[in-house]
Amino acid sequence: MSKAMTKSQLIEVIAERARLPRTRAEDVVNCIFETMSAALERGEGIEIRGFGSFTIRDYEGYTGRNPKKNEPVAVKPKKLPFFKVGKDLKDLVASRAHLPLDTGDDRS
Repeated sequence: MSKAMTKSQLIEVIAERARLPRTRAEDVVNCIFETMSAALERGEGIEIRGFGSFTIRDYEGYTGRNPKKNEPVAVKPKKLPFFKVGKDLKDLVASRAHLPLDTGDDRS
């Protein structure tokens, strides 16, 4: 299973690379996420060239099934965020697909 970068790790990387205090880097990351969330909440898309785009997709309601009681359940229509990867990021990931994963574990 691959390891995921956490928000705290992202903040640490930004603080190091930008030579910012950790609290300032945290403010930057929080501002970006809050701004993106607010745009999606308003129904706006977000496009980050070379990385990907975020949009809101509408899903129709349907009849699902409760697995415990085996009874039908009405699932209401909903809107959910959707991410579409950009070509540059897709190509970067594909070009590294043959490399072993770096788990950050140096106990070799």
